[in-house]
Amino acid sequence: MESVRADTVGTAHDGDALAVRGCQLEDVAPAAVLDAAVRDRPWTAWAGPEETVAATGAAATITATDGDRFERVRRQAAALFADRDVQSSLPTFARPRLFGGFAFHDGDGGHHPEADWTGFPDANFHLPAVSVVERDGRTWLTTAAVGPDAESTAETALDRWREKLADASPPTTSPPGIRIRSEIPDRDAWIAQVEAAVDRIDRGDLLKVVLAGAQTVDLAGSLSAPAALGRLGETYPDCYRFGFAPGNTDAGTFFGATPERLLRRDGRRVQTAALAGSTGRGDTQAEDEWLAEELAESRKDTHEHALVVDAIREQLDDFAESVETGERTVRQLATVQHLQTPIEATLATDVHVLSLVEALHPTPAVGGLPPDEALAAIRDAEAFDRGWYAAPVGWFDAAGDGEFAVGIRSALARDRAATLFAGAGIVADSDPDAEWDEIQLKYRPVLDALR
Repeated sequence: MESVRADTVGTAHDGDALAVRGCQLEDVAPAAVLDAAVRDRPWTAWAGPEETVAATGAAATITATDGDRFERVRRQAAALFADRDVQSSLPTFARPRLFGGFAFHDGDGGHHPEADWTGFPDANFHLPAVSVVERDGRTWLTTAAVGPDAESTAETALDRWREKLADASPPTTSPPGIRIRSEIPDRDAWIAQVEAAVDRIDRGDLLKVVLAGAQTVDLAGSLSAPAALGRLGETYPDCYRFGFAPGNTDAGTFFGATPERLLRRDGRRVQTAALAGSTGRGDTQAEDEWLAEELAESRKDTHEHALVVDAIREQLDDFAESVETGERTVRQLATVQHLQTPIEATLATDVHVLSLVEALHPTPAVGGLPPDEALAAIRDAEAFDRGWYAAPVGWFDAAGDGEFAVGIRSALARDRAATLFAGAGIVADSDPDAEWDEIQLKYRPVLDALR
């Protein structure tokens, strides 16, 4: 099933005009639009290496369920973008884009009562009614509308929001604090899951499987997800920070700071990376360097990493006239270090970014190998629904360009509760206790933003 609707100007049908208007702003941070919206839904926050975006409202929303979701979203987006009136002076980065994401599993991925993914279907994207984008030292406000009066609606909204943002500032509330934490599965159950996965690998059923855990937290106060994203941006400026609050008032908010880019398509150039193999950070520079060297020489971690590199290359080969692999390095984040290898491809034809997302998801860094067997093992083992965790989140535009990250280092929050997610790649040499320690490290980014 699929649908396209306009949440601010009535129902959008094929053939309805899309109008986008904009103006440049001075001394306004993108997140200020979230403060000015006073918790209106839907809202989106997106920050990558080159830009920061904050948006609220929806001129149109696209959802898809029941299979073939990537193609359904692409087809409905093409209809939405077909008749568009975009202000000619808008820079490329301020032109209309659809923001959203996909569920990890296609269809029901299981159930866990503390991770209620209401409002997060198999695919959900919206064209923001109001966006503030900061890039290359410039900040632009854009408004969008769909329907018979789209042009006047967008222009009126632009005037109103330009005035509204003059006195707005980014949300800066304090962390809510944490009262109680609990693990799903607990340590004993986790060890049993890892041992069972290693047995399947030893039998030859699998090469690798990524098992995830969930940590539920009761908060001492109310959570402002935009403010938490601001704190994540201070600690993890080189990661993708994302926040999605769907229009459904019963839905939670999915947010996080992920180091993993799934891919970026700019014309026929595709950039991605393999990120697999992890260790902690040291208390001193000498310990840090020792841990990095141990990671780079670890038989288990380099094997896990090589599986991911080879799989991504193979997946891109179907679309590319060339695929190039860069040098493997150790990427250091605030609490963890990863092996990382950049990969770049030149497409043979004009392939939509969603077709590439479909081909790459899930990478072996969050799923496993062989893919179908690994997904089956994940469904059998995990006691909760992954929802959008470890799935593609990002944006795409009318040209089929776009950028998607993998929704790890993330949490689903609602009121005074949150469910955090973290995973570990299990291969033949995996030690259950070490894998437990690894997922505890991966909870830290969001935990630190909450406490």
